[in-house]
Amino acid sequence: MGVVILSVDLASAVPIYQQLRDRITEAIAEGVLVEGSSLPATRALAADFGINFHTVNKAYDLLRQQGLIQLNRKTGAVVIAASADPPFRSEWTARARTLLAEAVAQGVPADEVLTTCESVLDSFNATQSEDTP
Repeated sequence: MGVVILSVDLASAVPIYQQLRDRITEAIAEGVLVEGSSLPATRALAADFGINFHTVNKAYDLLRQQGLIQLNRKTGAVVIAASADPPFRSEWTARARTLLAEAVAQGVPADEVLTTCESVLDSFNATQSEDTP
C-alpha cells in the first residue's frame, strides 16, 4: 500500500465531501488503498484541510453506504473488500449513463468518450499491476 495524498479544491463548485469521496474511491481503484487500509480520523482530516469534521463524516458515510469502507468506533474507517452487488451495478450504470450523456451533450465525439474511458480503466489496471509482485 502506498501513501495516500488527498487533495481538495476549496474553490471548486464540487462539494468538498464529494471531492473527498471521489479521491478515496480513486485511491481504492488504483490499489493505493487496499482492503484493511485505515483512513485518517475524521477530525484529523478535517483539521488538515481546515474544514468542518461533519464534511469528512459525510464523505465517509457515502463511502460506507457504497460498501467501500467500514466504520467502527474502535478501528475508525477501514477499506473493505469490494463486492459489486446488483443494487450497486444498477446505480453505477445510471451514473455512468448520465456522465457519458454529459460528455456527448457537450459535443465530445463518441470515439473520444470511449478512448477516455479505456484510458482511465487502463490507468487503474496499470497502477494495480505495479503493486503486484
